[in-house]
Amino acid sequence: MSYVTAFMTAVPEQNKARYIEMARKSWGLFVDFGAIEMTECWEDNVPDGKVTSFPMAVKREAGEKVVVSWIRWPNRSSADRCFASMESDPRWQAMGEMPFDGMRMMWGGFEPIFSAQR
Repeated sequence: MSYVTAFMTAVPEQNKARYIEMARKSWGLFVDFGAIEMTECWEDNVPDGKVTSFPMAVKREAGEKVVVSWIRWPNRSSADRCFASMESDPRWQAMGEMPFDGMRMMWGGFEPIFSAQR
């Protein structure tokens, strides 16, 4: 079964177009390392919580939206090679500054345990 890397962050609303452009550019690099699919989701209906919530998790500030995204890989080793390359492959540095506060971004790798489509 494939492998999934998931991400969540807060992005200033005025940076939405820059974020989409960054996602489009990064897709080509992810493909070079074997990515099968990438999905980027912009907050639409994300309520505040009392104990936990997406906004609390990313410390969303006024004027920001929560973004949730994932990349599907053929296996974990493809994802690991890609993320290791971010320290040394100049193509990542050429992407420029991230349009959000990377310190509030969270990510992780996941093994799918169930998947369904209609």
